[in-house]
Amino acid sequence: MKSVALFFLCFLLSFTATLAQNEKVYHVKSPDGKIDLTVSVDKTIKWSVNHEQTEVITPSEISMSLEKGGDFGKNAIVKSAKNTSVNQEIHTPIYKKDIVRDHFNQLVLTFKGDYGLAFRAYNDGVAYRFVSTRKGDIIIKNEEANFNFKNDDKAFLPFVNDYRNHDKFTTSFESHYDHINLSEMKKDTPAFLPVLVDLGDGKKAAILEADLQNYPGMYVTGHGKNDLQGVFAPYPTKESVKRINYVVDDRADYIAKSTGVRSFPWRVVIISTEDKQLANNDMVQRLAEPSRVVDESWIKPGKVAWDWWNDWNVTHVDFKAGINVPTYKYYIDFAAANKLEYIIIDEGWSDDYDLNKTTLDIQQIVDYGKEKKVGVILWSTWYAITRDADGLFAKFAKMGVKGFKIDFIDRDDQKVVISLYDLAQKAATNHLMVDYHGMYKPSGIQRTFPNVINAEGVKGLENMKWGTDNEPGYDVSIPFIRMLAGPMDYTPGAMRNASKSAFRPVNSNPMSQGTRSHQLAMYTIFEAPLQMLSDNPTAYMKEKESTDFIAAVPTTFDETVAVDGRVGEYVTIARRKGSTWYAGSMTNWNDRKINIDLSFLGEGKYKAVIFEDGVNADRDATDYIHKEVTVTAKDHIEISMASGGGWAARFEKQ
Repeated sequence: MKSVALFFLCFLLSFTATLAQNEKVYHVKSPDGKIDLTVSVDKTIKWSVNHEQTEVITPSEISMSLEKGGDFGKNAIVKSAKNTSVNQEIHTPIYKKDIVRDHFNQLVLTFKGDYGLAFRAYNDGVAYRFVSTRKGDIIIKNEEANFNFKNDDKAFLPFVNDYRNHDKFTTSFESHYDHINLSEMKKDTPAFLPVLVDLGDGKKAAILEADLQNYPGMYVTGHGKNDLQGVFAPYPTKESVKRINYVVDDRADYIAKSTGVRSFPWRVVIISTEDKQLANNDMVQRLAEPSRVVDESWIKPGKVAWDWWNDWNVTHVDFKAGINVPTYKYYIDFAAANKLEYIIIDEGWSDDYDLNKTTLDIQQIVDYGKEKKVGVILWSTWYAITRDADGLFAKFAKMGVKGFKIDFIDRDDQKVVISLYDLAQKAATNHLMVDYHGMYKPSGIQRTFPNVINAEGVKGLENMKWGTDNEPGYDVSIPFIRMLAGPMDYTPGAMRNASKSAFRPVNSNPMSQGTRSHQLAMYTIFEAPLQMLSDNPTAYMKEKESTDFIAAVPTTFDETVAVDGRVGEYVTIARRKGSTWYAGSMTNWNDRKINIDLSFLGEGKYKAVIFEDGVNADRDATDYIHKEVTVTAKDHIEISMASGGGWAARFEKQ
């Protein structure tokens, strides 16, 4: 018996050694050496990530299953491995800073079967993508993208909770975050990206994607006790028009069909050691395809007087307010008086299905706007604009329209993603900007087509019209999570502000949750090259101090500093344009005292124009204090924020 056991043990050791010899292991480390991305190749391909002593991602299988010709990542045979390093600057004129440092180490593995994998390690995270060199066309049945975690960590997850047409991949991409353990992850309900996982000891890992082109967006569901698995919308094979949009009636048994020579989207994990690092991250900007727009000089960021949220509810005028020429001339006059660059004409100016059937004299309004140096942007459904994008863009560009707000997209399957890139290209050809409302997270399109000046994918202020819970808590979560993916059309600016106990939904005359200073701070904190003033001109004219402050905040910046913050609790961000700094701070429903370090300021003295919560803001959320003080970079400011409160400041160099 001893001899049999000894023989079996020797065989087992020999077999294990053979397996170990077959497995090939590759590494790529971040430039600072703190992140180690490991790739093991055998029957399958697994990746794992360590940050110093922390296991961020434990070994996780990745692959792509194809309809024909063999799968990517199965029975993998490495043909070559190449390591490179890149350290360069990306100039970003329509962004939260004018220069982005792109510094990474890269490992490229080429496999037998005409495919490869690129892995990148940055100081603040990692990314990988599949690359195909197959001849002809391919059909991707599915992609295996796993993110396995060592422990049952807490995560911030925005679940799809508003299925439309009973299709779980048709959604508005608007959800508050469920803060739950990974083991509680819903197995049958996907969460859309980005998601954030708390690794403990101050470290967090954000999962997102970048350079999403010609491919469906990724969601995650639970997979095992502590693991997340990517899921993708199957390709739509049958659609119909219901209300004002296409809806999917049937989907294929594959997720994408494509040319065989291409790169696939980046799968990204951002790693932070302090929450504030997440509020100033450039990963998506680095990984996106560079701009396809050769001349960007016509793309003009700015602020917009918007009609829909306030229900065209202007008063003290001598005309009947509504969707008519006098109302929009009034909006233009207001925009011109406050040096706002645009107005939006939202729904109602045309037939919802045919933009050639107008109910409003658009040319007259555009011409009046030209006189006042105010541009006009038109609203459209995705369905209506896609019926004849070339003709409609050319027609309205010739009239002098500056762009389109395209709404009710509500999907990110491959067909929709292709459509949005196509629309962006056609809009750019006609020198038109695009605000993709009703859209998934932008994921890089805003760099590739800078005329995509904003995107929604956020549960914004419009939800106050019909009521929602805990919006201030959400407001101080999205700068660390959703904003990682790019700008967001939150549409701030409410002048009717309410405490937690006083808030109620009022569709035609809506209010916000939290204080006036909370709203003012959004104009610095939320990234939006095209930023809305959601309330009506009458309200803004009554609140001249607040309006003057909002109107002076730029929508793009030269430098950004994440000063402080904790996900779901509070956030403080400072941004510079020229020699002037802007700063904002917001809290959740907890009142809070914080100390703001002004070391981000340059040399010399600054006049600080400050808005902070008034002593009675806990009862009347419109209460604020407006003051001016002189400060330097050596100073600290102690601020007190009420429940749902905020603080906003402008620092002018003296």
